[in-house]
Amino acid sequence: MNEEFFQALTEVFGRWDVWLIVIASAVYGIFVGAIPGLTATMAVALFVPIAYWMDPVAALAAIVTMVACAIFSGDLPTVLLRIPGTPASAAYADDAYAFSKRGESERVLGLALLCSAFGGIVGAVVMMLVGQQLARVASWFSVTEYFWLYLIGLTCAILVAHGPKSKALLSLLLGLFLSTIGLSAAHMEPRFTFGIPSLYQGISFIPAMIGLFGLSEVLLILSQGDARSLSSSDQSLPPQRRWAATIASAFHEFGDRFRHHKAGTARSSFLGILVGMLPGAGADIASWVSFAASRRAASSEDSMETETLHSIGDATTANNAALAGSWIPALVFGIPGDSITAIVIGVLMMKNVTPGPQIFNEQSSLVFSIYLIFLMANLVLIPVGFLAIRLSGKILSIPKAILFPLIIVFCITGSFALNGSSFDVITMLVMGLIGLLLTRRGFPLGPVVLGIILGGPLEERFVQSLTASEGSPMGLVSRPLSIALALVLVGLVVAIWQSSQRERQRNSEAGRPSAR
Repeated sequence: MNEEFFQALTEVFGRWDVWLIVIASAVYGIFVGAIPGLTATMAVALFVPIAYWMDPVAALAAIVTMVACAIFSGDLPTVLLRIPGTPASAAYADDAYAFSKRGESERVLGLALLCSAFGGIVGAVVMMLVGQQLARVASWFSVTEYFWLYLIGLTCAILVAHGPKSKALLSLLLGLFLSTIGLSAAHMEPRFTFGIPSLYQGISFIPAMIGLFGLSEVLLILSQGDARSLSSSDQSLPPQRRWAATIASAFHEFGDRFRHHKAGTARSSFLGILVGMLPGAGADIASWVSFAASRRAASSEDSMETETLHSIGDATTANNAALAGSWIPALVFGIPGDSITAIVIGVLMMKNVTPGPQIFNEQSSLVFSIYLIFLMANLVLIPVGFLAIRLSGKILSIPKAILFPLIIVFCITGSFALNGSSFDVITMLVMGLIGLLLTRRGFPLGPVVLGIILGGPLEERFVQSLTASEGSPMGLVSRPLSIALALVLVGLVVAIWQSSQRERQRNSEAGRPSAR
């Protein structure tokens, strides 16, 4: 083992070409992730032809680095423009954007960066130490358990939403309805397509997300004639001193969080790894569930600002920890945890490497190299991420007369870039108008997005579970694990009901009409 480990150390840290590839991949990943509409999966897919000319260690180093950096950089448009770069970022888009409006964008981005790197490193260490044992947990999940897991994710969207829970529920139902448009995944029957061929593919969630969050915010400000402008942090200091102060402040805030929020940090890391290694779940659900768990466990002694920062930190920790988690079933069983690891398996097989139990005995040096690559990628993410934060902060100094048209151009190009479809641009524009209407009426937008994303898989798992049990609903609770997940769901519903009651009581005491 020692010989293979030292060989892996040399292969990863002792090769200058691997260092150059990692740095170039980090810049590429940051660039792709920061543009709404371009995804980490797309970045990896475009890289595959280049991977053909690389050895396995260099190719895997490039893929791991670009994905880790792309997931973090999805927070840049989320915080600065309220356009989630990834579905995982949608969980905290409104909360993070509120910091930008107060001139504290660098503060929340610095914390998100360090939490992302920390989550990725913890995920790599856990994968290294107990990856094979944890993989057995993933094998316990059948389609029924996935049905309950998706329901838990959707319920979390209601739990974390601001304002009346009844409005969050209606937003979620709207998202679920939109997910039914197109061909049914279970029966391949068209629904709500009205004979329009473009609707057969359904509503793509990325244009919908860009429209709901990005375009609607621009329309809202323009419709209100709002003179608000985003502002960067303290401009009284020279740029270099201000930047040094921002980095020092980020490390100080992360250290404080680590000292005073140990349980939350451990919980978000664990949730990220656990949810990430379940095929079909991934970083998106991990982020939403971790954000909800953080909100639920918030201490009454914490201020609202501290509670929000802890929740954002937990969500960003979880989504990067989920990346390492998704590699566990891919390495141990050869089962992809998500679309990216599916591509990775293809790249490995292209190099005559077959993932599965035998890889740990026959090519243990490569397995150690993968562990070390995860550590390297997340360490490189820190300096590259701070550089990206500094450069992206220039957005805040752009006059609104220029910034708003630029945002609209980003929304259009981001929607079009996904499939090269003008219908996606129309979807984005329509969802922008719907988002404006919902925001003005006090309806949260996050549940709509999550409903569109999880509605299809939820329906598919529900039909498969009923088919397996010959139509009996009892088949949904026929296994101990499915019963446990159903009880977790019941607990979340009770928590939502209690939260609604407390809000109703506060409104009653304040003499305000109840929103329910």
